[in-house]
Amino acid sequence: MVLLMTPGLGLFYGGMTRAKAALNMIMMSFISAGIVGVVWVLWGYSMTTGDGVLGIFGNPFANFGLQNLMGSPDLIKAGYSATFAIITVALISGAIADRAKFGAWALFVPLWITVVYCPLAYMVWGGGLMSAGGAVTAVFGQVIDFAGGAVVEISSGTAALVLALIVGQRHGFAKDPNHRPHNIPFIMLGAAILWFGWFGFNGGAATTAEQAGLIWVNTLVTPAAAMLSWLVTEKIRHGHPTSLGAASGVVAGLVAITPSCANISPVAAIGLGFVAGAACAVFVDLKYRFGLDDSLDVVGVHLGAGLIGTLALGFIALPVDGQGGGLLYGGGAQQLIAQTAAVVITLLLSGAGTFVIGRAINKTIGFRVSLEAETAGVDLAEHAESAYAFGEIGAGFNPQHPVSHSPAAGLADSAERLRKSATRVKEDSFA
Repeated sequence: MVLLMTPGLGLFYGGMTRAKAALNMIMMSFISAGIVGVVWVLWGYSMTTGDGVLGIFGNPFANFGLQNLMGSPDLIKAGYSATFAIITVALISGAIADRAKFGAWALFVPLWITVVYCPLAYMVWGGGLMSAGGAVTAVFGQVIDFAGGAVVEISSGTAALVLALIVGQRHGFAKDPNHRPHNIPFIMLGAAILWFGWFGFNGGAATTAEQAGLIWVNTLVTPAAAMLSWLVTEKIRHGHPTSLGAASGVVAGLVAITPSCANISPVAAIGLGFVAGAACAVFVDLKYRFGLDDSLDVVGVHLGAGLIGTLALGFIALPVDGQGGGLLYGGGAQQLIAQTAAVVITLLLSGAGTFVIGRAINKTIGFRVSLEAETAGVDLAEHAESAYAFGEIGAGFNPQHPVSHSPAAGLADSAERLRKSATRVKEDSFA
C-alpha cells in the first residue's frame, strides 16, 4: 500500500504540470523507488537502526546488504521502512517540476536519503537523540511522531523549499497561463491512490487491533475534513471550489494526521483536518507573494500541514494511562516543548543537508535544464518521449479529400497536414 503511494504521487504531480513535463514528473517518482530500493538494502536501513554514532545515525555497515536479517522477522520491518524513504524523497520533486535535469535529480536522491532522511529516521524511530532514552528526549521530553510528521513531511517540505530556491523560478512563473495543471483527472486519481496507500502508511505499524482502529478512523476523517475546509476557503477567497482544491485538501489532511494518527481522538482529528485544510489553502498562495516557485505546492502542503500536525500534538495528544497529554487535556506544556524541539531539529538538518547537496550538484553538473529545453519541454529534452501524440491528432487520411497517387504530391499533402496539425498544437495552451 505504501509503495503504491509513490506511483500515485507521480500521477498526482504529473497532472499538475504542463503536458510536456508530465512524463518527467512521473519518472522522478519512479526513479526514486528504483534508487532508494537499492540504497535501502545496501546501507540505508542499517543507518536507521542499531548502535548509533552520537545518537545521529546507525552504522551503515552493521547490516550492509541485510545479510544479517535473513531468516529474521526484522526483514519485514526493513522492507516496510524502505517504502517510507521512497515516498519521502519523491515528495521533494514537486518543488522543481518542469525545469530540473533528470540526471541531477537521480544524483540528489541517494545523497539526500543518506545525509538527511536516514539520520532523522534513526533519531526519531531507531534509538537516536529523539527516541526514548535519547539525549534530546532527556532534555525536552518524548517526541510523538507515529508515522512521520517530522521525519517525512517536515523534512521533505523543508528540502523542497531549499531546492526551489537553489534551482530558481520557471520562466514565466506567475505570468504564463500554460503553467496551469494540464490533467485534472490524473490529479484526482493520484490523490485517491495516495489516500488509499496512506492507510498502510499510518496503520502498518499498529501493534493492537484497538490502535489500528483508531488510526484507520483518523486517517479517514482528517483528510475528509481538510478537503471540506479547503473547498470552503477556496469558495470564500476565489469564488469557486475546485477539483484541484479537493485533491490538495485531502493530501493536506493526510499530512496533518501522519504524526498523530495513533495519539488523538476522532473528534480532535476532525478539528485538525479543518484547520489544516483551511490553513494550507492560504499557504499555497503565499508563493506568489514571495516569488517562490514551489511548482506543485510541496512547501505549502507538506511543510505547512506537517508543522500543523506535529505541533498540534502539544495541544490535543491523548493522555497515556492518565498521564501526560496535550495542553487541552491538562498535560501541561511538556509535549508542546518536545514537539517544538523535533520541528527545530528537523528544519535545521533537512535545510542544511539539502542546501549542501543541492548547491554541490548545481555547481558541478547543474540542476537546471537550458532555456531551450524548458521551452520545448523536459519530456523531450530529458527522455526523448512525449506523454501525448498531439501532432498525430487529425493528421490521418480523410476520404472526403483524397490525395493524388503521385509520390511527390502525396508527400506534399502529408507535409501540409502535419504543418497544420503542428500549428494547432502550438496554439493550444494545453500543449
